[in-house]
Amino acid sequence: MTVNINPQDRSFLHRLDPRTKLLVLMLFTTLVFFIDSLLLSAAQMVFFLLLALCAQISFAKIFPHRKFLLFLIIVVIVLQMIFGSESSESRYVLNPLFPGWIPLLGGKASLKLDGLLTGLMIGCRIISLTVLLPLLTMTTDARILACGINKLGIHYRMAFIITSTLNLIPFFEEETRLILESRKLRGMDALGRGSFFSRLKEYPAVALPLMIRAMRKAQLAGLAMDSRAFGAYKTRTWLLTLKMSALDYGGFAIGISYAAIILAAQYLCKG
Repeated sequence: MTVNINPQDRSFLHRLDPRTKLLVLMLFTTLVFFIDSLLLSAAQMVFFLLLALCAQISFAKIFPHRKFLLFLIIVVIVLQMIFGSESSESRYVLNPLFPGWIPLLGGKASLKLDGLLTGLMIGCRIISLTVLLPLLTMTTDARILACGINKLGIHYRMAFIITSTLNLIPFFEEETRLILESRKLRGMDALGRGSFFSRLKEYPAVALPLMIRAMRKAQLAGLAMDSRAFGAYKTRTWLLTLKMSALDYGGFAIGISYAAIILAAQYLCKG
């Protein structure tokens, strides 16, 4: 059976072969860690966000936990400013951090401008990595993705493990939502209205039923796989037929051209 794209999937990313998306995604992920310039990292982040817009993926789906992500980036920036490497050419936002009249800490530590730039660069990396995975998972059906992973030479059991893990993300989100709503109906809404410590105490009450439901789901999935003799054969056939098109070759060309441009810019920045 040849894969047919739903007419509602108007984005070119939906029409790309999963092998194309996987290879380009690995290339882009490598570039995220390779680029160490704030300007280029920000440019990469904007480029990936534009791809998400082209794929018609809302930012609410990409960043469901925006507050936590913002908190993480702020923590990284602060740690880089305080504990970043220091040299004779270092520039400071505040030096010293603690005034001299403070006992023990007076005249110590500093907030480095270089650390601020490094922290912002790492923040751009975090956002870029957060955007890249939804570009694959939200534009590709799990069955097609598993077939594409297998066609790249990876064993079908490993392909099943990868796609099953990705499918667990929306499962955990939905189960967490149901647990929180059930607790609200019982008048237990400390996570939404309580103080920091009261919310901290509520997390085990949410995590325990979530773990139980996850283990039940895994047990049912294991029974279903055993009943179908999954993994009994070294190879397996696929009902799906993947075919590379001109759009896929164009996607490869765009990905390689982007990599060449960003690497050339990185070389010029260092030069």
